[in-house]
Amino acid sequence: MKSTSTYRLIALDMDGTLLDHKQEIPRENRRAIEQARKNGVEVILSTGRHYMTTHPFAESLGLSSYLITVNGSEIWTTSGELVDRQLIDLEVMKILVDLQKKHKAWSWMSSTKQVWRGEIPDDLGAHDWLKFGFNIEDPDLRSTVMEELSKNDKIELSNSSPTNIEVNAVGINKARAIEKVCGELGISMDQVITMGDSLNDIKMIEEAGLGIAMGNAQEQVKQAADWITTTNDQAGVARAIEHWIL
Repeated sequence: MKSTSTYRLIALDMDGTLLDHKQEIPRENRRAIEQARKNGVEVILSTGRHYMTTHPFAESLGLSSYLITVNGSEIWTTSGELVDRQLIDLEVMKILVDLQKKHKAWSWMSSTKQVWRGEIPDDLGAHDWLKFGFNIEDPDLRSTVMEELSKNDKIELSNSSPTNIEVNAVGINKARAIEKVCGELGISMDQVITMGDSLNDIKMIEEAGLGIAMGNAQEQVKQAADWITTTNDQAGVARAIEHWIL
């Protein structure tokens, strides 16, 4: 951990972090983010969400640099310009769909254009794919699916809640995307504060100058963090910014 004056960038996960359980940004978080930016610290969103459901929140906060979406599969400017995109191979998508059908697991899929929830489009090859997700309540079945997925060296596995599995192309994660953003901004990873609650946040929490876990974070995330703030329903983002920046 570095002295507070050296942090130049804050990267925030959204669900379970920036947003409360009502999927809203608490007033305290808005105020703290505004103050951090006035103090010269850039703030970006780094989320598993699609650009379509990320951009309105960035706009409401008045953010003006970059958005990391779909776990790092895409990097956008807040004005809507695509900076970077990494796709999942079509053959890998077919394997994931076969696995979903085999285990009758609920799934969702993100292409560059839209998100399918609980359904599989017939024309897989007509789309460019960014992410595949399974949501499996049964821990034994989830473990079985994880085991089968972990044999595939072309994918990166994480989650955004304890009951789901998120699949991206190998090498795609929020830490790598933040590294690219740092390159654009002319700063280093040790000048970054990251905050998150799930396994898709672990790498960015481990590799940042200061990695912060939410009070509601999964245990593995807390263990990886340098510091633990309050929960997303207690404006944990604001508390962390006040402690480390303001």
